[in-house]
This record gives sequence, C-alpha cells and structure tokens, in this order.
Amino acid sequence: MRPVTDAPASFPARAARSAAARARRAGAVLRRHPWWAAAALPAALLLYVLIQIPFTPGIGDIRRVREERPAVVLSADGQALAEYRRANRSWVKLADISPHVIAALLATEDRRFYEHHGIDVRRTIGALLHTAQGNLQGGSTITQQLARNLYPDDIGRSVSVTRKIREAITALKIEASYSKDEILETYLNTVPFLYNAYGIEMAARTYFDTSSAKLDVLQSATLVGMLKGTSYYNPVTRPERAQERRNLVLSLMDARGELPDGQLRKLQARPLRIDFERQVEDSGPAPHLARYLRRWLIDWADRNDYDIYADGLRVHTTIDARLQDAANRAVQRQGDVLQRAASAQWGPRAWTANRPVVQALVRETAAYKIAREAGEDDAHALKQVLADAEAMQALRADKARLQAGFVAIDPRNGAIRAWVGSRGFDEDQFDHVQQARRQPGSTFKPFVYGAAFAQGIDPNETFVDGAVEIPLGNGQVWRPTDIGAPSYQPMTLRDGLALSKNTITAQLVQRIGAASVAKTARALGVRQSRLDEVFSLALGTSPVTLKEVVNAYASIANGGNYVEPLVVTRVEDRNGRVLEAFQSAPPEPALEHGADQLLLDAMRGVVDRGTGTAIRSRWGVRGDVAGKTGTTQDNTDGWFILMHPELVAGAWVGFNDSRLTMADSWGQGARSALPIVGDFVQTALRTRAIDPDAVFDAPHAPPPAPPQEVVPEQGTVLPGWGATPAAEGGEGLPPGSLSERPAAPAEPGNPVAPAVVGTPLPAPAAPVPQQSTTGLRIVPPPARGAEPGTVVVPQSGAAQAQPVESGVVVPR
Repeated sequence: MRPVTDAPASFPARAARSAAARARRAGAVLRRHPWWAAAALPAALLLYVLIQIPFTPGIGDIRRVREERPAVVLSADGQALAEYRRANRSWVKLADISPHVIAALLATEDRRFYEHHGIDVRRTIGALLHTAQGNLQGGSTITQQLARNLYPDDIGRSVSVTRKIREAITALKIEASYSKDEILETYLNTVPFLYNAYGIEMAARTYFDTSSAKLDVLQSATLVGMLKGTSYYNPVTRPERAQERRNLVLSLMDARGELPDGQLRKLQARPLRIDFERQVEDSGPAPHLARYLRRWLIDWADRNDYDIYADGLRVHTTIDARLQDAANRAVQRQGDVLQRAASAQWGPRAWTANRPVVQALVRETAAYKIAREAGEDDAHALKQVLADAEAMQALRADKARLQAGFVAIDPRNGAIRAWVGSRGFDEDQFDHVQQARRQPGSTFKPFVYGAAFAQGIDPNETFVDGAVEIPLGNGQVWRPTDIGAPSYQPMTLRDGLALSKNTITAQLVQRIGAASVAKTARALGVRQSRLDEVFSLALGTSPVTLKEVVNAYASIANGGNYVEPLVVTRVEDRNGRVLEAFQSAPPEPALEHGADQLLLDAMRGVVDRGTGTAIRSRWGVRGDVAGKTGTTQDNTDGWFILMHPELVAGAWVGFNDSRLTMADSWGQGARSALPIVGDFVQTALRTRAIDPDAVFDAPHAPPPAPPQEVVPEQGTVLPGWGATPAAEGGEGLPPGSLSERPAAPAEPGNPVAPAVVGTPLPAPAAPVPQQSTTGLRIVPPPARGAEPGTVVVPQSGAAQAQPVESGVVVPR
C-alpha cells in the first residue's frame, strides 16, 4: 500500500500523460482524415462569428436611428421651449448636401460603396496584407464606419478581432435595412467633427460659417479629410496638417474625374480659409426649466420604456410663452442696469489687496494653491497672485457678476407660468429658482403675522417701536434692530408689516413662538428647506428657495390654501396620443381663511404705503395687488414678491458668493428685486396676460385712527410696541452689523448694553422698575449724542453670530 503522501505528487504526472495520449490520438485521426483539419479553422471562426451576433444591435434598433425624433417641450400655448437631442446636430437630406461632399467622401473613404453589401472584401484583404507587412491600414467601408459611430458601446473602438467581427455584422444589418443613399445620408448626419458638432451641417457652420448645401470643393475636401482623424487633422489647431490632408483628398477626387481638368494644382495651392465659430445648442426661452424637466422626463421614460431622444415625445407644460418672454426681458433689462452698479461698486479700485474679502477669494484660486504647494508662504503667494493682472481681472469678472432668479405661479391651481433661473444660462447654469437656498430676510415676515392672526391677534393692535431685548437663557440676549433709531411711538401690526419693522416682528414672534411661525411657513409652501425654530427665524435667517417662497405667497393669494406647484400637464407620443396626463393637486388648507384675509389685506399696505410703493409710483401697477420686500444683512440678498389674484411673481437678486454684497443705494430688495417684478407685471397687465380688474376676496379694512403718542419711561416694559413710517422705497437704509463700538454711556436707571456677543447684561447702576412677565423689555432711548450699537447673540448655542438681516445680527 502506497503512502498517502505520494498522491499529490503523482497527480500532475498522470494528468500530463493523459493529455499527451489524447493529443496523439487526435493527431492520428487528422492524419487519416486531413480534410477535417482543413475545415476545423473556418468552422471555429464561423462559430465565433455566430456567438457575436447577439452582442450587436438588432434590425429594429438600426431602423430607429433614421426615425429618431427628439422629445419636444411645449408651452401651454403650443410654443416650443426645448428639444432633447442626443447630440448637437441638424439633420439634412442627402439632396440638400453639396455634391462636392459626397464626391470627396466616396473618393477618400469608400470607392466601391455602391458595389459592395457593407463589407469590401478586396479592400479588407488588401488592408490585411499591408498590415502584415508592418504598414497598418484600415479596411472599413462607410457602412462599417457608420456602425461604429452609431453604436460605440456595442461595437467599441479597440483594435481587436472581436470588434471587427461585430462591426462587420452590424454593417450587414445596416445594408439590409437601408438603401445606399439612406446610408450615406445617415453617415453624413451622424459623423462627429469636434467642438460638439455632429453631422455635416453643424461642421459646415462651425468651420466655414455656411450651410452644408453651399460647401465648395475645397471646404468639402477639408471636412472629409478630417474624418481620418479629427484631432490630428483639426484645421483650427493644426492647419498645416489639415491642408496637407485636404490636398490628398483633392488628388483622390481628381483621380476619379471629380475635378475639372488641369485644376488640381491650382486648388491645392489655395489656403484653407477657415471661418471658425463654435456652435452652441439653442438653450430655448426657459433653459433652467428645460434642464430640470430633462431629468424628470428621463426618469418617466425609463419607467414607461420610452427613449426621450428617439421616440418623439411631446411634453406639454403650464408655461405661458408670453409671460416667459416678459420674464426673460425683465431679468435681462433690469439685471443689466443692476450689473452696471455692481461693476462700479466692485471695480478695479475696490478690488484691492487690502480688502479681506478679496484676499479670501484669492486664497481659493488655483494659482494661490499652486504657489503654496511650491513652497511659498501665505504672504508671498498672495502677492504673486495679486500681481497677476489677468488672473485678478478674471476673478473679479467671475465673482462680481450679479445674479437673479424669477418665477411666477398661478395661485389658483399652482401652475408655473414663467421660470428664469439666472441672468444667462450660458454664463450660469445654476438655477436660482429651485437650487439656490438664500436667506429670505423680510419676505419671511408674513408667516409671522399670519401665525399671529391665526391665534386671534388683531392687525390693529399696537406695539411700540423701541429697542428690544429678548433674553434667550444662559445670559444671552437677542437685540434685533432696525436701520434707523427707534422712535418709541406706537404702531399697528398692519404698519409694522407694511414698513417692515424688525422691532415689531421680533416682539410678535416672542409672543407667539418660533415654532408656530415655522409651522405656518411649512403649511403655506416652504416644505423642502430646513427651518430653525428660533426667534431669528421671524426675520428670515433660515435659507430657502425662491420657488418655495413664491409658492407660499401663492397659498396666501389662494385664500390660505396650498396647491403643489405643477409644470407638466401631459406627455404625448409622436402621433399626439396622450400617454399620461397630470392635473393640479387638491388644495390643502394651510392658513385659516379669516387669518389669511387679514394677512393679505395687511400686505396690500406694503405696496400702498410701505416698502413696496415703487410698484405703483414707478411701475404704474394698478389694481388689487399685495406683496413684500426683503433685504438681508449688508444687502447680501434682495427679494420682492408680488401677489395678484391670477399670478404671484417673485425675484431674488444677489451675488453667487455671499461674501460680496450690494451697495445701500441699489442693493435693497425694493431697489434690486422689485424692478424685475415691476417690469414683468407691468408687461403682463399691459398685454392682458392677467386681468387688470381681478380682485382678491379679502375685504379692505378701514384705516385705523391715528395712535396716541406714548413716550415710555426709562426701563418700562410694555405689553406690545411699534414705530414710525419708513421712507418710501423700503427697508432702505444701510443695514446694521455686529457692534464694534462701545455701548452708550449709562444714565441713571439705564443699563449699559454689552458690546460683546454672548456677554450677560451687567447689573444696572440703579434699580429699574420692571413689570414684565414675558422676559421682553424695551430699552429706553440712549443719552443724546450717543450711537446705540447693535448687539445680538447667537441662539441655540451657536458658536458664532452671522449677519443676515438688515439691522440685525443673528445666527445662521
């Protein structure tokens, strides 16, 4: 008996002996039957070819290419808003292509095109012989090239036997599906020519600023010559190679008798004369919306087994083409005016090295990072980049470009009527309607007043416009302020909202609670963004999207009923058959109807006598409208929303980088965002796209009696308070900031306000009588000549206070 340890060592030897025996037997069979050996190799090759057939496109897929129709997005009134093409091309019929192009193509790429059936056997054998001799050559026909261009994923471009077999099989399928002229037409309309130009028509426009029908013999030879290698023979970057290749194409054409006798040398001596202009796809009148809908439609098509690039889908939307055009023009006109102001404010003189914001921006550039990686310290790296005038100019042009967003919604059904995501899609594809989240400032205040009215607080209740202190616990105090000094005069809630008084709003939110404000805002339509339930929320410190705010105002205009925004009404196939229809969602009660009517009427005061009066005085908007302005700290963001019974329109203006701010003279919402909305609404009313006689069902409240003047004693805490009217034009004065000044000198009975964030209030020099049970008090006027500082501490334990609202510093 053999030991167990011998078994592993003997197994390979036995296997080798068995394989050798089988090989000897096979060799003996082949010697007896030599014809089997001759047939074995072709049989194996045929089997391999048959195995590759399932990996190539089917006949149906090939036929769909010529029938390819992009999906079209249509406005509610039937105007085309966008087309979703697979590539940037414009299909032209073969008869509309210059005959010089066809002659050059056949002479260069496939002389026997009309004689073979997809594979030129003679050319293939010749290419194999040349390749075997070390001279690599391609033997692909036009049909094989078309197969490779149409199906790069199925066929690939690797140099391999598998790729050539799949390419040949697909070419045979194409020849079985198309006529020769159809193959030529498809090839010329799908071949790539660099610079996002696909097809001969886009190539003619890109390189010669002409149409494919007007290409002359030299231009045709140049473009056809590129097909051997578009980058290598690029006439823009490598004109010498391109001209050499063009001349070779001309000689091949001459050999086939395609050129007049004796003209070859004269033609070859001619220069290229390229007239290059990169072709940009038409973005349409609503490009940001179109991009949003592309993503939506791709998901819809995947679920329903459609191709958005080939099946001719027709997507009907709620967009009104007239209103979309008015919105585009308003954003362009008013944006250009504002940009001139922004360019002056952030001009070369302002863009200096001693400004901290400029230094911060420089430190984020690639040039600065490269300098630091090369071993330079911060100072030398900064100096190096700041000395580069071209780099600094480019940085300023990028950062100092003002942006805007605009959207309009029908409050009755949630239909989106106009959507402008930026001042120019080519320059900024970021969508400031639904992607950008910015602090809304005072446009958030209606949610505070709406929540208060829902709790039974009367719009005519008076509060006193005084410097407010609200303890937050742990020795922290919130001191929101307005731009001007407080008047210590009574003011109704109606006037507090119309004049956008921070002191009034802060007292109101302290009374009703931040949670109720957040709940009201969410119910009305602010449903995607996070809302921090802190007192400063009342002044618009939680970033939100423009679409959310306008949708929430649409709920106010709709009697307090929320309707989810709607933009697609139906999807049809190419024959007009409805594949799926969509309708407005049922309205959801969001704000009690009586409270909503009180709120809407109070917001009429914004445009009648408050911060939005320019809507009437400058833009001549008449009829029943209401709205609200908004400006955040240091004029970082400007907002304005206007409500009409048939349309709610809103705009946001600011820089993409919030470290850059707008000037006091033009950056407030009443002076930046309001003109865009005013321009738009003026056009909408003039063209009667909306009814100028439409009215809200909210009754107009009679004006309240003038309040009796009240001057509180120092240190007295009152149950409710307010302020004097602000100047027409809005929140309109330079916003406040975190105080760096010492507090006002103390007077008897007047505690000194701390000048450091988070510092507890010091004990007063003398006892101050207090009657407050709410913890909220009015600080008496400072001593004559003193400038009270603005001091605000972070809420929710925030480590750092951030400026966000005019005259107020609150946590982010």
